Amino acid sequence: MPGLDRDEIRAAFAHPQVRAEATAGAGPLDRISLRDHVREVEIGAFQQERGHRQRVRFDVVVEVAPLPDPGLDDVDRILSYDRLTDAIAAELGAERINLLETLAERVARRILREPQAIRAFVRIEKLDRGPGALGVEIVRAKGGASLVEASDAPRPRLVLLGNDAIVAPGLGAMLDRLLAEAAPVVLCVGPPPKAAPQAAGPAPQRRIDLLAIEQNAWVLAGRDPRCVVMETRTELDWAMRHGQAAVWAPSKIVLDATAGPRGVDGATLAAWLAEAMGAVELRVIGAGLPEASTVPVALGTVAEPLG
Repeated sequence: MPGLDRDEIRAAFAHPQVRAEATAGAGPLDRISLRDHVREVEIGAFQQERGHRQRVRFDVVVEVAPLPDPGLDDVDRILSYDRLTDAIAAELGAERINLLETLAERVARRILREPQAIRAFVRIEKLDRGPGALGVEIVRAKGGASLVEASDAPRPRLVLLGNDAIVAPGLGAMLDRLLAEAAPVVLCVGPPPKAAPQAAGPAPQRRIDLLAIEQNAWVLAGRDPRCVVMETRTELDWAMRHGQAAVWAPSKIVLDATAGPRGVDGATLAAWLAEAMGAVELRVIGAGLPEASTVPVALGTVAEPLG
């Protein structure tokens, strides 16, 4: 293989410990490692990977600054191995992830928050997708550009619009008032008036019901050019920071959630998203109220949404 010597090839396919040693700088660094840590999780971008758990193996090496007094036997002064497994568990529990690259990045980022950590080598492999192990390996250093934490997203006001509100002549004026308020606005809708097709199983029906709501979101977007349909949390956060009226298309966030909403009606989804985003309020205009909400709920009208 042109351009690579034997040692480089060996390091590329060896345990992350070998790469850490091969790329070490001049200064002395200690290393701690986690090997062959296997978890069963639902992960993957392909449809056949949804609804099924598969084995994923983690190998992690963390370079840490040497202790000034290594003879002092105090567990509080070191980076505990439990911090590595806790970082993996936290990221697996946060939401369903499609890409191993995303999971590796998030695990490395969490580990590097530890004061002692300098560099993190993370290898993640799927063990059940073929005859061999399929995986990724990354190395990240504290202070690297890819590890810059985004500022906290603003707390939005979620507004659930019923079907009559979507087609009301006063929709534009209502949006004017909503966008003039201090909190950014995320608009939610329920299913359209026409009943969705019925499937034989609950999983396909859940998909169909979510897609029906997304169709209604596009109906709202067609009524006012300021309403832009968005499906990811990144898009929603961007919209909130830039004063954009986002209309939530729920399929991706709901299906990727590790603990999703119990139902897929408009009110249940809006209450669930409001809690997930730390909303200041859930305002309901022309729609049914959620059965339960941890976020304050207010009633509004198209004529005056502050009702």
